[in-house]
Amino acid sequence: MAAAERARTDATGKWEVQLRKGCLELAILASLWGGKLYGLEILRRLENGSGLVVAEGTVYPLLSRLKAEGLLDSEWVEAEAGHPRKYYRLTPLGRKRAAEMARVWSEFASSVEDLVAPLQKRKENVVSGVALAESRRLSFHPVASFLRS
Repeated sequence: MAAAERARTDATGKWEVQLRKGCLELAILASLWGGKLYGLEILRRLENGSGLVVAEGTVYPLLSRLKAEGLLDSEWVEAEAGHPRKYYRLTPLGRKRAAEMARVWSEFASSVEDLVAPLQKRKENVVSGVALAESRRLSFHPVASFLRS
């Protein structure tokens, strides 16, 4: 891979990391919408529900901050087998914040989708154009002409 191409790939990767970090708070609050979960369950829900693979070292400080802001409550629950688990749940303020963040996210995503739509159409047109050019090339190819007859 050429240095310029690697730099572009690295820049896109960094952008994606920042995008994921920016949505992580909303994703955590949304994962708790249905009820209380302990830390590992939150990590699994993030990964299975949205493809967000998050390290424990990232999520636990965020859970602590959300608790300090009054958005989450937590409680230790003895497990039948193993060690006690710390369960997190949304507070009323947390539910309100999650709903507001979801509204803002939906508006933002819709606006960006409107901007990105022409790029996606262009990509489709480029792909279609390549397929069309390929089919035209084949239609003038002597073997392709022979096979069609």
